[in-house]
Amino acid sequence: MARPLRLEYEGAFYHVTSRGNERKKIFFTETDHLKFLDYLKEAKKKYGILLHGYVLMTNHYHLLIETPEANLSKVMHYLNGAYTTYVNIKKKRNGHLFQGRYKAIIVDRDSYLGELSRYIHLNPVRAGLVNKPEDYPYSSYRAYISAKVNDMITTDLVLRMVGAGKSDSRERYRAFVEAGDGRDPESPTAKIYGGMILGGSSFVKETLKKLKDEYWGKAEISHRRALQTADRSEDVMALVAKRYNVTVDDVMTGRNPEAKKVAIFLLKKHTGMTNAAIGKQFGGVSYSAVTKTCRRLEEDTKKSRNLRAMIAHIDRELSNVKG
Repeated sequence: MARPLRLEYEGAFYHVTSRGNERKKIFFTETDHLKFLDYLKEAKKKYGILLHGYVLMTNHYHLLIETPEANLSKVMHYLNGAYTTYVNIKKKRNGHLFQGRYKAIIVDRDSYLGELSRYIHLNPVRAGLVNKPEDYPYSSYRAYISAKVNDMITTDLVLRMVGAGKSDSRERYRAFVEAGDGRDPESPTAKIYGGMILGGSSFVKETLKKLKDEYWGKAEISHRRALQTADRSEDVMALVAKRYNVTVDDVMTGRNPEAKKVAIFLLKKHTGMTNAAIGKQFGGVSYSAVTKTCRRLEEDTKKSRNLRAMIAHIDRELSNVKG
């Protein structure tokens, strides 16, 4: 089975989740929750991470972690390993406690950290375990709304992100979280790109630049095609729009029909996008229509010197921006 890519760098923010094997329980008693938090505190001390939030559910957990050092894998190896050993000894069992590897999403903190914080703090409410997030004892929510010092949780960054001043920051955060209660909001994680990045297009591109070339040769990496071609698709669209002196939206909607055909052709040529993915980008063009467009454009280039020159020019520019 393909394994998710692990990207580690200094100052990265992650939304980390880990579930019980076969979705079974990983926390059985209050003591188990507290023991896991002890291991989390020790991981924070050993590896210098910053913990911006957490919630421990019955069969899974969520963490918001910042890594000043590029060491998330070490953190998670220690945390899940230590807790698995504890449970196995306590329950006189063997084998895996967690379902495969943990999942770690790289987060654009400026766009999504606050929303993720609210989302995980409302987990117990959405699950019907409590009526209010502050009633759930195994999350970081109380550290956000209480003036009591909690050395385990770093709250300042998220509190600033909700537009709060120092004097009323905690009350503003409470209002921010409660504004998401009573509804079923779309999970911020639904917007993840390539299975590992949560952020806008510029953040995705900057994150992809951090990936080392050695990663791309690993066949077991899942989402490899999407990750490799993320910035390429944007480059294609931007360069086609530039050459035809129109906007990217004009290309996508077909206001300039030739530009749209050229863009479809070049996306097929220069990226690993499937026909279905290309069609979706252009508002629902069918798989077969993408194939026909590419074939027709190939025929058109044989008849039109100007069109051949246009495509050749864009090809050269794409080779220059590859990186």
